[in-house]
Amino acid sequence: MRAVVQRVTRAKVTVQGEDGPEVVGEIAEPGLLVLLGATHDDGPAQVELVARKVAQLRILRDERAAVDVGAPVLLVSQFTLYADTRKGRRPTWNAATPGAVAEPLVDAVADALRGHGLRVETGRFGADMAVELVNDGPTTILLEA
Repeated sequence: MRAVVQRVTRAKVTVQGEDGPEVVGEIAEPGLLVLLGATHDDGPAQVELVARKVAQLRILRDERAAVDVGAPVLLVSQFTLYADTRKGRRPTWNAATPGAVAEPLVDAVADALRGHGLRVETGRFGADMAVELVNDGPTTILLEA
Protein backbone atom coordinates (compact mmCIF):
# COMPACT_ATOMS: atom_id res chain seq x y z
CA MET A 1 0.00 0.00 0.00
CA ARG A 2 1.04 3.54 -0.64
CA ALA A 3 -0.41 6.53 1.19
CA VAL A 4 0.05 10.27 1.00
CA VAL A 5 -0.68 11.66 4.45
CA GLN A 6 -1.33 15.38 4.72
CA ARG A 7 -1.81 17.42 7.85
CA VAL A 8 -4.83 19.62 7.17
CA THR A 9 -6.89 22.26 8.93
CA ARG A 10 -9.93 21.02 6.98
CA ALA A 11 -10.74 18.82 4.01
CA LYS A 12 -13.73 17.49 2.10
CA VAL A 13 -14.70 15.26 -0.79
CA THR A 14 -17.53 16.17 -3.15
CA VAL A 15 -19.09 14.01 -5.86
CA GLN A 16 -21.72 14.85 -8.43
CA GLY A 17 -25.06 13.52 -7.21
CA GLU A 18 -28.43 13.36 -8.92
CA ASP A 19 -29.39 16.70 -7.38
CA GLY A 20 -26.02 18.38 -7.84
CA PRO A 21 -22.78 18.32 -5.87
CA GLU A 22 -22.86 16.17 -2.72
CA VAL A 23 -20.29 16.24 0.09
CA VAL A 24 -19.57 12.58 0.93
CA GLY A 25 -16.77 13.05 3.47
CA GLU A 26 -15.58 16.06 5.41
CA ILE A 27 -13.42 17.02 8.36
CA ALA A 28 -13.91 20.61 9.47
CA GLU A 29 -11.16 20.67 12.09
CA PRO A 30 -7.44 19.89 12.10
CA GLY A 31 -6.67 16.30 11.18
CA LEU A 32 -5.26 14.14 8.40
CA LEU A 33 -6.16 13.66 4.77
CA VAL A 34 -4.96 10.26 3.58
CA LEU A 35 -4.85 9.38 -0.13
CA LEU A 36 -4.52 5.59 -0.32
CA GLY A 37 -3.54 3.25 -3.15
CA ALA A 38 -3.31 -0.53 -3.11
CA THR A 39 -1.11 -2.87 -5.11
CA HIS A 40 -1.43 -6.57 -5.97
CA ASP A 41 0.31 -8.13 -2.98
CA ASP A 42 -1.43 -6.03 -0.31
CA GLY A 43 -3.37 -7.79 2.40
CA PRO A 44 -4.17 -7.70 6.13
CA ALA A 45 -0.56 -7.05 7.19
CA GLN A 46 -0.32 -3.93 5.00
CA VAL A 47 -3.78 -2.76 6.12
CA GLU A 48 -2.78 -2.87 9.79
CA LEU A 49 0.64 -1.33 9.15
CA VAL A 50 -0.81 1.64 7.27
CA ALA A 51 -3.56 2.18 9.85
CA ARG A 52 -1.10 2.01 12.75
CA LYS A 53 1.36 4.37 11.07
CA VAL A 54 -1.33 6.91 10.15
CA ALA A 55 -2.80 6.80 13.65
CA GLN A 56 0.60 7.14 15.35
CA LEU A 57 2.54 9.46 13.00
CA ARG A 58 3.67 12.41 15.12
CA ILE A 59 3.02 15.04 12.46
CA LEU A 60 0.33 17.13 14.13
CA ARG A 61 1.16 20.31 16.04
CA ASP A 62 3.47 19.86 19.05
CA GLU A 63 4.64 16.50 17.64
CA ARG A 64 1.33 14.85 18.43
CA ALA A 65 -0.26 11.92 16.64
CA ALA A 66 -3.90 11.58 15.60
CA VAL A 67 -4.47 9.04 18.40
CA ASP A 68 -3.01 11.47 20.95
CA VAL A 69 -5.53 14.21 20.22
CA GLY A 70 -8.44 12.37 18.59
CA ALA A 71 -7.82 14.08 15.25
CA PRO A 72 -10.17 13.02 12.44
CA VAL A 73 -9.03 11.33 9.23
CA LEU A 74 -10.44 11.77 5.74
CA LEU A 75 -9.49 8.62 3.79
CA VAL A 76 -9.70 8.77 -0.02
CA SER A 77 -8.89 5.88 -2.35
CA GLN A 78 -6.48 6.85 -5.11
CA PHE A 79 -5.23 4.18 -7.50
CA THR A 80 -3.16 6.79 -9.34
CA LEU A 81 -0.56 6.59 -6.56
CA TYR A 82 0.66 3.48 -8.39
CA ALA A 83 1.14 5.20 -11.75
CA ASP A 84 4.23 4.10 -13.63
CA THR A 85 5.65 7.05 -15.56
CA ARG A 86 9.09 5.67 -16.40
CA LYS A 87 8.35 5.28 -20.12
CA GLY A 88 6.67 7.68 -22.48
CA ARG A 89 4.14 10.32 -21.56
CA ARG A 90 1.16 8.14 -20.68
CA PRO A 91 1.16 6.55 -17.20
CA THR A 92 0.33 2.88 -16.81
CA TRP A 93 -1.70 1.59 -13.90
CA ASN A 94 -0.53 -2.05 -13.91
CA ALA A 95 0.73 -1.90 -10.31
CA ALA A 96 -2.65 -0.76 -8.96
CA THR A 97 -5.09 -3.45 -7.88
CA PRO A 98 -8.45 -3.69 -9.67
CA GLY A 99 -11.32 -1.95 -7.92
CA ALA A 100 -12.95 -5.20 -6.78
CA VAL A 101 -9.78 -6.03 -4.82
CA ALA A 102 -8.83 -2.50 -3.75
CA GLU A 103 -12.21 -1.42 -2.35
CA PRO A 104 -12.28 -3.99 0.49
CA LEU A 105 -8.66 -3.08 1.34
CA VAL A 106 -9.52 0.63 1.57
CA ASP A 107 -12.57 -0.24 3.69
CA ALA A 108 -10.36 -2.38 5.93
CA VAL A 109 -7.95 0.52 6.46
CA ALA A 110 -10.89 2.75 7.44
CA ASP A 111 -12.11 0.10 9.89
CA ALA A 112 -8.60 -0.36 11.31
CA LEU A 113 -8.27 3.40 11.85
CA ARG A 114 -11.61 3.36 13.65
CA GLY A 115 -10.22 0.49 15.72
CA HIS A 116 -7.52 2.91 16.88
CA GLY A 117 -10.30 5.17 18.17
CA LEU A 118 -10.27 7.67 15.30
CA ARG A 119 -13.22 9.27 13.53
CA VAL A 120 -12.87 8.41 9.85
CA GLU A 121 -14.62 10.04 6.93
CA THR A 122 -14.22 8.64 3.42
CA GLY A 123 -14.60 9.52 -0.20
CA ARG A 124 -16.75 7.37 -2.50
CA PHE A 125 -14.79 4.51 -4.01
CA GLY A 126 -14.63 4.65 -7.82
CA ALA A 127 -16.38 8.01 -8.06
CA ASP A 128 -15.05 11.10 -9.78
CA MET A 129 -14.21 13.03 -6.61
CA ALA A 130 -13.31 16.65 -6.00
CA VAL A 131 -10.97 16.77 -3.00
CA GLU A 132 -10.54 20.12 -1.28
CA LEU A 133 -8.04 20.67 1.51
CA VAL A 134 -6.10 23.24 3.40
CA ASN A 135 -2.67 21.70 3.91
CA ASP A 136 -1.30 22.76 7.28
CA GLY A 137 2.40 23.49 7.31
CA PRO A 138 2.47 22.28 4.58
CA THR A 139 3.10 18.81 5.92
CA THR A 140 2.88 15.93 3.44
CA ILE A 141 4.32 12.46 4.08
CA LEU A 142 4.66 9.53 1.68
CA LEU A 143 4.03 6.23 3.48
CA GLU A 144 4.68 2.82 1.93
CA ALA A 145 3.80 -0.53 3.46
